[in-house]
Amino acid sequence: MLTAKSKIENVMKLVYPCRCPACENPCNYGSGSLVGDDLKRLSEFLGESEQDIKEKYLEEKEKFNTKLLRPKTEKGNKPYGKCVFYDKSNGCKIHEAKPTECKISMGCKPYGEELITWFDLNYHLNPKDPESLRQFKIYLESGGKSLPEGELNDFADENMLKKIENYEDLKDNTDWEKLLGLK
Repeated sequence: MLTAKSKIENVMKLVYPCRCPACENPCNYGSGSLVGDDLKRLSEFLGESEQDIKEKYLEEKEKFNTKLLRPKTEKGNKPYGKCVFYDKSNGCKIHEAKPTECKISMGCKPYGEELITWFDLNYHLNPKDPESLRQFKIYLESGGKSLPEGELNDFADENMLKKIENYEDLKDNTDWEKLLGLK
């Protein structure tokens, strides 16, 4: 059973390189985020420096107030687009070195949605960042999915939950009138 605290080694046992239409179709609408040694592997695979890879092929994607790099997409005038490494005829051009999020995206498996949720909980959600927790809270309240051991109270204690609900982390207690010499 997949939980938010499942180790990546166990998650990777659930996935395998798949090029079926259900697994490749998302490549037409976006790309997966890089984590860990993904950039290094991609750099070695393409024979280009990590800096060149970042400049030519990658962009930032933000979710739950966390920014990760992902392959650029060919959007045109749409908010989504085909991954720059995806070719409809031949599939993923970097299949052997593709990002971790792409590796675990198994559209043909009944647990495919759980894999992406696991990725979000482990790489996009930052339990030390109040804004990340607040956005995750809103996501859950809006019908977003989670996993066992992946509810808001699994990441934040009662004190932190109170702070994010009241936006206490964003309140500025500076006495601006005194600071500006108006008092």
